[in-house]
Amino acid sequence: MNQSYILFEAYSQVVELRQYTLHPGQRDVLIELFEREFVESQEATGIRVIGQFRDLDNPDRFVWLRGFADMPARARALQAFYGGPVWQAHRDTANPTMVDSDNVLQLCPAYAVSGFQIERRPRAPVGESGDGPGLVVATLYHFDAAVDEDFLAFFADELVPVLEKCGAAVSAALVNDATPNNFPALPVREGEHVFAWFARFADVQAFDRHRAALDALPAWRERLQPALLRRLSRPPETLRLAPTLRSRLHG
Repeated sequence: MNQSYILFEAYSQVVELRQYTLHPGQRDVLIELFEREFVESQEATGIRVIGQFRDLDNPDRFVWLRGFADMPARARALQAFYGGPVWQAHRDTANPTMVDSDNVLQLCPAYAVSGFQIERRPRAPVGESGDGPGLVVATLYHFDAAVDEDFLAFFADELVPVLEKCGAAVSAALVNDATPNNFPALPVREGEHVFAWFARFADVQAFDRHRAALDALPAWRERLQPALLRRLSRPPETLRLAPTLRSRLHG
């Protein structure tokens, strides 16, 4: 393992993938507030703020990831943050930027060790402007039933080597966590069967080259892609995510 990275498994046995639909023109307003007020204040309660992103394909969507040690820790941390002084002071500024904040997947590692690897470096200071480096791509696979061992083996043994050969740096593989939501004030999507994997790229052009390399590979076109699509209940969902300046997860 590259020693410049540290596994966050100890903190992210539960991961929320949160996709917010915002009012037009409000994304940068929310990001500025989030990066200034909601990063360190959440982490002070035991939450790990893994990454914050602009969705490149939807100018009114803000996407972010946060992790918890386990479900009891999640309940305690969310109660502490949302009942605490920082959220109470700024919620009336944050909430009006949002049309919908309920598009949330509750996830857990798909394998014994498949959580995020976060570069060992400090965040940019509060108040700095600009964007984070690279591109993060989240790919969501939807199923009619719970993700089974057959698919997990197929992904790890057959898909990952080909994806990485074609330039994807696979960062994490997660599945939906069916544990009941223990903080019902914040809804999560329930009754869904999802496998989510995340990859890092240097930039959008590197991701485009990855897609082109996959499409040019006979093994992908003729065997692996058809075998993948047969397993899914609908086409894969791809999120191209540009990290914010203070995102720990980046390309």
